[in-house]
Amino acid sequence: MKIHNGIGCLGVFGVFVIQMIAFPETQAQIIEVGASAGLSYYMGDVNTNKPFNQSKLGFGAVVRYYDNSRWAFRLAYSNLQLDGNDEKADCRPDRGLSFHTNVHDFALVAEFNFWDYFTGSKRSYLSPYLFGGLSVFLFNPTADDGTELCNVLTDVDYEVVKANGENKYNTMAASIPFGIGMKLSLSEHIGMAFEWRMDYTFTDWLDDCHAYYPTYNGDESYVQYSDPTGLTDNGLGGNNQKYIQRGNPQTNDWFGYLNVSLTYKFVLPSNKECNVGADKKYFKYY
Repeated sequence: MKIHNGIGCLGVFGVFVIQMIAFPETQAQIIEVGASAGLSYYMGDVNTNKPFNQSKLGFGAVVRYYDNSRWAFRLAYSNLQLDGNDEKADCRPDRGLSFHTNVHDFALVAEFNFWDYFTGSKRSYLSPYLFGGLSVFLFNPTADDGTELCNVLTDVDYEVVKANGENKYNTMAASIPFGIGMKLSLSEHIGMAFEWRMDYTFTDWLDDCHAYYPTYNGDESYVQYSDPTGLTDNGLGGNNQKYIQRGNPQTNDWFGYLNVSLTYKFVLPSNKECNVGADKKYFKYY
């Protein structure tokens, strides 16, 4: 999936949600606005199988539109700190790789509530839910000293080098966010949600580890970032061994976000008088 296709799908979904908000039907329309905070983590070549390893603080903003008691659509921004370290993840400690990246993620997802749910309802005040959608995010992996690794020849995808003449990769990518959660109405206007979100990304460069060690031709100033432990021929990439494996180019990276969010409910005016579909004695706030 190319990045422009992901952006296009995200845009179409966004227009659909905006249209529902801007042109409500006969029933009252509900929007919730709020913020989220929790733990973010990464999984990929530098941490292959340990969720929450080196987890960091993440935060974000949420706008949720309710079409009915079962379906909601959410636009969310998330600022996530992601770290990876071979030694701490006990992945390939002899390789000695580490990185940090700050992800700015913009996601549109659809939520399905297993039970009827409305913030402020005295009857439908709790429900587990599933969600899935599309996102576009920005990232920029750095070394411990702050060096931007996307500008350093640390890892070689030979197709990229052949096509572009340099080891540059796109630091904007798309992903598929999905997960599970639980919603709870706290008051007439305040709602809370606990959620575990996972993102399958369409990039393998989140950790700056993709395929092979590069072959250096005189310029060895960046060897410390590519091969800090001297794994391949004294850290020079092996001048006569071009295809020494550094990462797995067949798998893409993941990131996750375990979070809690608080939102405030707004009721948009409807086009005409209508019954909201629930007995007023149970649904007095809606």
